[in-house]
Amino acid sequence: MLWLAAGIFLVLQVSLWFGEGGILDVHRLKRAVAEQQAENLKLSQRNQVLEAEVNNLKTGREAIEERARLDLGLIRDDETFYLVTGKALSGSASSVRPATPSVVRPATPAAAAPVAADPSPAEPR
Repeated sequence: MLWLAAGIFLVLQVSLWFGEGGILDVHRLKRAVAEQQAENLKLSQRNQVLEAEVNNLKTGREAIEERARLDLGLIRDDETFYLVTGKALSGSASSVRPATPSVVRPATPAAAAPVAADPSPAEPR
């Protein structure tokens, strides 16, 4: 009778530890839930950033203008576009940093008109 009770106890212990819904399975599921919650938090934060950008693009003129300047090369009629190419002269102030295109913005806002940027170093517009 004692051996039978010990055998039943052993079978129950094995199913408790290694069976479906056992302690090891519960720990594995808790880890998976924690990883999924961390991933959900990261994606939620990304969605909030994207939602803010969409709202800004829907309501704010500045965001649309910034996107047009960066992606489409927008230049206003009253601005001058300078494209700096080539190497800077040695010893000059600009030789410390790489040559980058710059746009001179006026103090007063004007109507924005998209103008395609010419990649060749031509006369300023």
